[in-house]
Amino acid sequence: MCEVAVEEQEREISDVDPQECPSAAENGVMLVVNHSHVRAPLSVVLATLLYCAEFITAAVLCSMYHKTNDGMWMAFTITFMLVPAVLIQLTLTFIHRDLGTDRPLVLFLHLLLLGPVIRCFEALVVYFKAGHREEPYVTISRKIQLKKGQGLPMELEIGQSERTLATHRNAFKRTAVIQAFLGSTPQLTLQLYATIQEKYFLPARLALMIITLISITYGALVCSVLAIQIRYDEYKVRLRPAAYLCMIAWRGLEIATRITALVLFSTALTEWVILVGFVNLLFFFFLPWTEFWARKGSLTEDVEKNFSKLGTTVVLCMFTLLYACINVFCWSAVQLDLTHKELIEREQHWGRLALYYCGRFVENFLLILLWYLFKSDFYEYVCAPLLVVQLLIGYSLAVIFMLLFYQFCHPCRRLFKYNVHDCLHCVCCHKGREGAGGRQRKPQPTYSTTGTMVLVPEEPLELLDPRNSEPPDLTSQLGERETAIIEDIMEAA
Repeated sequence: MCEVAVEEQEREISDVDPQECPSAAENGVMLVVNHSHVRAPLSVVLATLLYCAEFITAAVLCSMYHKTNDGMWMAFTITFMLVPAVLIQLTLTFIHRDLGTDRPLVLFLHLLLLGPVIRCFEALVVYFKAGHREEPYVTISRKIQLKKGQGLPMELEIGQSERTLATHRNAFKRTAVIQAFLGSTPQLTLQLYATIQEKYFLPARLALMIITLISITYGALVCSVLAIQIRYDEYKVRLRPAAYLCMIAWRGLEIATRITALVLFSTALTEWVILVGFVNLLFFFFLPWTEFWARKGSLTEDVEKNFSKLGTTVVLCMFTLLYACINVFCWSAVQLDLTHKELIEREQHWGRLALYYCGRFVENFLLILLWYLFKSDFYEYVCAPLLVVQLLIGYSLAVIFMLLFYQFCHPCRRLFKYNVHDCLHCVCCHKGREGAGGRQRKPQPTYSTTGTMVLVPEEPLELLDPRNSEPPDLTSQLGERETAIIEDIMEAA
């Protein structure tokens, strides 16, 4: 069979000329499909495993605290275990809209805080029922023979299964972020603080700290990927393994050094760390609302059509609280726009990114410096200057990995008007350009010519009409920028 295909990790865009394949059109009308490969819901399984592992380990640790009469540690551990679990149940119920359906078993399991487990089971059932792959080109008569009059064609059923799995993936991406920054980050901070104060390691506490660190890193990774997908939703974005490795190193070092700096500062100046945390939280909470009031905007009505203005405001406040909690510990990768239907700005603000990391570096340095000046006698057995240098180097490495990601590994870097290299070149050579008579040269392209994304147009319904025998002209619907991207991909191939 003749085919010209651009293969991706998740989907294929296939086009075929019926005149070049007469044998395929003899048995019926050729159907050109935007074939979907039903992917395994690995993100759903991973989020569920992290949720269950953290919940069970925290429960075991609470029982140990109860036996040793550590009431304060037990109370905080239970709080950071239950609050995100309840929010996750509400989020899953809200996204799947189960309150208006007759599903008592699912709602009962949500009350038992087992909602992610039953949702993961549903996603796996849908995946295994859908099958793995269908031949890319089949005729309508062939599809009807395969189904033997049982209803919709197989391709339509596979498309419905993929949409159902996409709903589960999107829901669990949101719950992973909630679990990471409303539960795992305060839990990790608490357990690290308790370990330093008690001066010994508990196996259960160490296991909980490792699980929460993995959960936080995964949640930050999801934030970065979601930000890319929302900004460039007209493209099919495919991240390569190098991009994931770079993001993991970036996010892991950033979060680990930030939490360590806060915990060390809290061991020396316990009362002041509460002030530092609340100032950070309130600043990032009110920043989007201040911009919203400055723009004199109106609340978007696309959050939920059945919500009143009060309900919309409550939902937006919860969304802003999550945004603030993320920014307290790491860069959220998005900027909120409460007037937009997607609540996220699509532009890449390099100034905000630079300002955030410069300010966070100065804040971490001051926290570590104050800890070094007011540290207790316990740290006499630790090389404190070396620890300070290690934390500063660790955060600097996180910034370096972030710059490497945007410069070389970002899947849509060819769409940037300016990239990291251009910004650094502008800052470093600004005085040199002024001395040369103010001549400004157009920045040279510094990006790889390897295709990293493909424009995926939606499949028109006219393709299902037997009277359509001419192949669709996809390039006629592309703009100048998208056509250039497609040409670069074909040249690289």
